[in-house]
Amino acid sequence: MPEYIAINGRKIGRGETADVNLNVARLPTYTPIDLPVHILRSRVRGPVLLLTGGLHGDEINGIEIVRRMIANRLVQPEKGTVIALPLVNIYGFIQNSRGVPDGKDINRSFPGSKSGSLAKIVAYTLLNEIIPKIDLGIDFHTGGASRANFPQLRCTLENPYHVEIAKAFAPPVVLDSRVIDKSFRKEAQKRKKSIFVYETGEAHRLDEKGVREGIEGTLRVMKHLGMKSNIPEVKRETEFYYKSAWVRARHAGLFQPSVVLGDPVTRRQVLGRITDPFGFESFRVVAPTDGRVIGLNNSPVVHKGDAIMHIATSKESV
Repeated sequence: MPEYIAINGRKIGRGETADVNLNVARLPTYTPIDLPVHILRSRVRGPVLLLTGGLHGDEINGIEIVRRMIANRLVQPEKGTVIALPLVNIYGFIQNSRGVPDGKDINRSFPGSKSGSLAKIVAYTLLNEIIPKIDLGIDFHTGGASRANFPQLRCTLENPYHVEIAKAFAPPVVLDSRVIDKSFRKEAQKRKKSIFVYETGEAHRLDEKGVREGIEGTLRVMKHLGMKSNIPEVKRETEFYYKSAWVRARHAGLFQPSVVLGDPVTRRQVLGRITDPFGFESFRVVAPTDGRVIGLNNSPVVHKGDAIMHIATSKESV
């Protein structure tokens, strides 16, 4: 851990707490849009942990997880440093949308550029002002487009360090997840920084259970890193999955699931039905494999080909 961490030209020494605003751009009204960064440093040397929420502006659960940890002073480290950005995509938050005003997705715009699209400018700022200062990070997300996620941590299970952190976080489910081109996680990985993605709930909605899981998991990681003490251990077993599969609608109509998030399922089990709105037809939706429901489409109206259920498969001991 360095003696000073410099963000946007401001030096924050060990033992200091500071709020720094990174200027991104302005609204058409010339109202400035700043990216608030909270830096909390212990006097004792230790790792630098990044916490980010709201990379997608409509994913409220991640914003609430980081906000609540700051408001309740839960992330004040006993050793090391926490850098927390509760809301990365302020533009999307204002518009209640996933992306920025031109429709682009920040999480598909890395490494970004100083003079590109607005999404690329935000990505460039995050990658160059924040990532060089950290050792690892947790990026908080939710499902999108009416699809809710069961609380889960996504990482690379062939990486022993990722397995170590996943066990420390101890969510209900850990899913092996490849890195996506132009994503925050992949560009950070190129710089030898590990970003772990926590998913819970759906866009536009608060998921209280998932928020609590995210907070408690983060605190367990901080304890594992020596940044916190006296954090209660989790008493359940974390399930590790190496694959997942989407169940897609084979018919259009009204989808009525008969399972809920987190349910275990077996191959050929009936997961629900799709009916026509006039009362003439009803089609079964069956599980293609054994597994556990980790994602569910909450929109009753579905078209043929829509993703309606996400099932984690290939459960293994890690």
